[in-house]
Amino acid sequence: MTQKMDTTEPILFVLSIDTEEEWEWGEDFPQQDANVSNIDNIPAFQKICEGLGLRPTYFVDYAVADNPQAVEQILPLIPEGNCEIGAHLHPWCNPPFFGPVGEFESHVVNLPKEQVSQKLENLVKKLEQSFSIKPKSFRTGRWGIDKKVMSLLIEQGFNVDSSVYPFYENEYFHCNGSPSLPYWPDLDYPLKVSSQQMIYELPVTVGFNRSNFELANKIHTAFTKPPLSWTRFNGIAWHTNVLRKNYLCPELSAPNDMISLCKSVIDKGYPILHMYMHSSSLVDNKNSLLGNKDAFTFITNAIKAVIKELSRHYNIEFCTISEAAKKMQERTSPNGSSTK
Repeated sequence: MTQKMDTTEPILFVLSIDTEEEWEWGEDFPQQDANVSNIDNIPAFQKICEGLGLRPTYFVDYAVADNPQAVEQILPLIPEGNCEIGAHLHPWCNPPFFGPVGEFESHVVNLPKEQVSQKLENLVKKLEQSFSIKPKSFRTGRWGIDKKVMSLLIEQGFNVDSSVYPFYENEYFHCNGSPSLPYWPDLDYPLKVSSQQMIYELPVTVGFNRSNFELANKIHTAFTKPPLSWTRFNGIAWHTNVLRKNYLCPELSAPNDMISLCKSVIDKGYPILHMYMHSSSLVDNKNSLLGNKDAFTFITNAIKAVIKELSRHYNIEFCTISEAAKKMQERTSPNGSSTK
């Protein structure tokens, strides 16, 4: 019989879901009258999560909170106490509207502060109106965090953010140099650690199949840009297992890769694992890199495989994101973070 690893404190496990409208991600961003039919799958998904012991965090956006049928699906889950409702800001479908939204404008960090302020205020009011809760946790749409967003979150009473995506950059934003584990972010430079204790950052879990994540990321990033991108090195390296970027995300990584990532970061001393996904991946579409047929079964089976394997070997404690933030704060020194 396989025995669990003996640890003085359990490894925390968070599952967060961007709970939002569905559309083909390569097409225009939907503004009003967005399709949120994927939310019909949330009750069944929640039941599976509860069977595994998971306590999901649903980062709900305006399109979902403004749809009575979607609200009807989520609302009964709240009194059970087995999930958390956070806030998720999609600029394109969150009023007020300020014109067409392209790739640049879809990232919250690229918008003027006044636009973000108005949109965030409307989102919080809508979540309070629809779910009778004031959200305390937040994630930007399309990832990324900066000084203006952080200050607005504090003004609105948020105390946990999860907008940092380690080892990720594109032409519109980046999270380069950010800690990989929960930390108190500097309010002027949120990708750095500080001693403030008003809002806590809880990044998602990302890494590589090589022990030196920072070096692996430098290599991986170099081959995504000219003059080296033409070599297609990253694709070849992934298929040959020479260098593989792994995500604790059932849309992007197969169960074996997610399990390998978890074991790797646990060996590094990570006290927390943060899995993430989109609610739209619970319906068949072309957005998931892995499962686009019978997506609900594919995604839930992948989650089951990871949880069951981890539970066989480790002492795991399942938390919502706010619960995990509180536990992590209790484990760290007053000005410290468990950064890796």
